Amino acid sequence: MSVLRPLDKQPGLNTATILLVGTEDALLQQLADSMLKEDCASELKVFSFFSHLARSLPLPSNMNRPRIDLIMFVVNLHSKYSLRNVEESLRHVDATFFLGKVGFLATGAGRESHCSVHRSTVVRLARTYRSPLLFCDPEVDGFRVPVAQRLVRMLQICAGHVPGVSALNLLSLLRSSENPTLEDL
Repeated sequence: MSVLRPLDKQPGLNTATILLVGTEDALLQQLADSMLKEDCASELKVFSFFSHLARSLPLPSNMNRPRIDLIMFVVNLHSKYSLRNVEESLRHVDATFFLGKVGFLATGAGRESHCSVHRSTVVRLARTYRSPLLFCDPEVDGFRVPVAQRLVRMLQICAGHVPGVSALNLLSLLRSSENPTLEDL
């Protein structure tokens, strides 16, 4: 079983690659399409890893892939299977990836009454791995586009294409100004 490491491939010139890990291929494809529509100086590669190819990480060893600059774990708040898939996949990521090159995206947050995974569960998961967490409802175009823009910016930072900002600064840049409650810690 191989562990995904951040520096196991050489970087491409002006190229940035994101790995989306999740169980819903249609949702990930919508997000990937929105990201690719964004105007940026870097050549973006969205390397989607859908559950119909494999249940979770690790990536198949025979897969030819570019260097991965950012991994986004996508948790659907309406699916406990989605959360389990992410938790299983996390075990196959090298610890050095968590130095600013991993993030979490919780989808379906707009319909909290239908959630089978509570928001606080995903917040704790992101805090445990000291990684940024974004919430979105990708079925609503008004939410998908700003999230895609934010992911593109995070990807550019993680790929080293933003002068003066490193992936290690990413969490502090995205941290909310409100103080966490004791139950969140």
